[in-house]
Amino acid sequence: MIKKNIKETKFFSLFSQNKKLSLIVLQILFTILLFFIIIASIEPKKVSMKVGDISPYEIRATKDIEDKRTTEKLQNEAMERVDPIYRINPSIQMQMKNDLRILFNIVKDVKSYDDMDTNSKISFLKEQSNLNLSEKDYSIFLKLENKSINELENTMHDIINQIMGSGIKEEELEYERGTVKSIFNSLDMTKEEKELGIKIINTTIKPNKFLDVEATQRKKEEEAEKIEPVIVKEDQVIVRKEEKITPYTYELIKESGLLKEKDGYEITTIIGTLIIILIIQSIIGLYLYNFNIEVLNSSKIIILDIIVISILIISLGLHSISPYLMPVSTAAMLITLIVNSKLALIINFILTFLIGMIIGGDNGIIAMMLVGGSIASFSVMNSSQRYNIFFNGVLVGVANILTILSFGLIKNAEVLDILLRSGYGLFSGVLSAILTIGTLPLWENIFEILTPLKLLELSNPNQPLLKKLLMEAPGTYHHSVVVGNLSEAAAELVGANPLIARVGAYYHDIGKLKRPYFFKENQFGMDNPHDKLNPTLSTLIITNHTKDGLALGEKYQLPEEIKDIIVQHHGDTVLTFFYYKASKGKNGKEMKLEDFRYKGPKPKTKEAAIIMLADSSEAAVRSIKSPNKGKIEEMVRNIIKDRLEDGQLEECNLTLKDLNIIANTFSNVLLGIFHDRIEYPKLDIKEVKGES
Repeated sequence: MIKKNIKETKFFSLFSQNKKLSLIVLQILFTILLFFIIIASIEPKKVSMKVGDISPYEIRATKDIEDKRTTEKLQNEAMERVDPIYRINPSIQMQMKNDLRILFNIVKDVKSYDDMDTNSKISFLKEQSNLNLSEKDYSIFLKLENKSINELENTMHDIINQIMGSGIKEEELEYERGTVKSIFNSLDMTKEEKELGIKIINTTIKPNKFLDVEATQRKKEEEAEKIEPVIVKEDQVIVRKEEKITPYTYELIKESGLLKEKDGYEITTIIGTLIIILIIQSIIGLYLYNFNIEVLNSSKIIILDIIVISILIISLGLHSISPYLMPVSTAAMLITLIVNSKLALIINFILTFLIGMIIGGDNGIIAMMLVGGSIASFSVMNSSQRYNIFFNGVLVGVANILTILSFGLIKNAEVLDILLRSGYGLFSGVLSAILTIGTLPLWENIFEILTPLKLLELSNPNQPLLKKLLMEAPGTYHHSVVVGNLSEAAAELVGANPLIARVGAYYHDIGKLKRPYFFKENQFGMDNPHDKLNPTLSTLIITNHTKDGLALGEKYQLPEEIKDIIVQHHGDTVLTFFYYKASKGKNGKEMKLEDFRYKGPKPKTKEAAIIMLADSSEAAVRSIKSPNKGKIEEMVRNIIKDRLEDGQLEECNLTLKDLNIIANTFSNVLLGIFHDRIEYPKLDIKEVKGES
């Protein structure tokens, strides 16, 4: 145990000797740790898999991604449903009619040539005609009367209009030739005329309905564009546990950014994360530099780092259960108790920003964290007992419920969802209080942080040291209570910490416990032992009470601030009574004033200086016979003037204006304590009752 304490002492000694270097190293470690927490949460957990592998765990989409394969399949199906677009070429029908007209005109002309025999006419027709007809066909033509020829021509024109008007595709050509044959067979004509008509039309007929490739393609593209992209929603399951990786799911995993193609993080992610951290640290650093510079030079900066890291880790761990369960308000409560509520609000804002960035929380979650943290920082400001923090946590939970309810109503959420989220929000506030109560002693003891709750506990009369003071040195105890009242009242008016001033006053004279009867306030009806002692020895006994008090403070593990007040509350003032007594003695000329001074140091803080003045003022005023307002005020101002002229207030931050306020405050409080009282006459109770 002794070895362990020696090691701890060496560590803290080394830390204090290299304070700035240690703080820089710790901040670098904090930055590195914060970096890995953020980047590990922002950068999705990637998998190293290939097609055909069995997934060892369930894989979900990290964001909304387009299922390109399914979308493309639906688009192809839509394009296949599009009917081909055809266009009719009217020039083909016109060409057919023109060829028929030429043919029939030639036939009519040739028939009128009387100087030509039949064979010559047939040969001539074959040469002049564009149609591939046989000699038999031309022979039939020449045998027909002109009237029949005209009727045949008109009939053929009608048939062409009928079958070509709606268009004929290449694959429909044979079918339409059969249609021509059927039409002719139904007409009232000779067999030769029908055969000739069929032969002529079937020889001249051509497809006039063609596929419009460009128009069809445009229509297909239009239909494909109407298909909405198929989206795989964020957090939707891509591959279930022990399911085989298919080419389809492999592409989805890759699109989600979950496929590990190389080791490490993307350089852009690293740079972005570092920039965010530097911005956050700059905001906190600038705030502390301008408003709480003492935090930067103390262990409190380490506590801030630990709180931020811890709450981030706890919150991200509980996020898997519900984001409404995250106890972000814990940071606001702890920082308010350890530093102040203003810094707590700044840290709560930054934590909310970080968690919102990491988890991508919606507005309702972010609003709940902001509102809950703000309520937490304000509610614990005046907490006087640790159990009060629990009720503050319930208050935070109620604020969470109201925030969740408001956003639930705005977004028309389901009633069951609102109730479930509200339950988590209430428990989040309670959990924040539990974490605050549970961890607060760690900060107070390990880092020796003096919190308002710690001070209130120290002010409890049942504290062992105060109880010991009351039992063994009641006069000193009463004196300390009065000094506490004086100090608290003055500290509140000059910007000092009234709670530290009051508690410091309670313990400032605990060193008198070693020799209580050597101090006037404890000498009830007994001789003063200093009357029989050498003034030098008396001085040593009296001045040692600060040293003895420090030893008791260390034994009872009092905070550093209180121990500083114990050793500083007399500064290096002179015990004038004993110096005067010694100077009148046998060796009076050899006495030095410095030998009758306290060893110091002088008060370093406002609280220590106020207790010094209150201590001296209370003792001096108590010695006044028939005290009144004028006497008390004069005595108080003389005490303050003496301490000022003696240089005892050189190292604290009290101004002359502050000293004037302190003098007025002391005078008013002391007047209420030491006012003149009515002297009651001595009465015989029997006379009052009229008894003889």
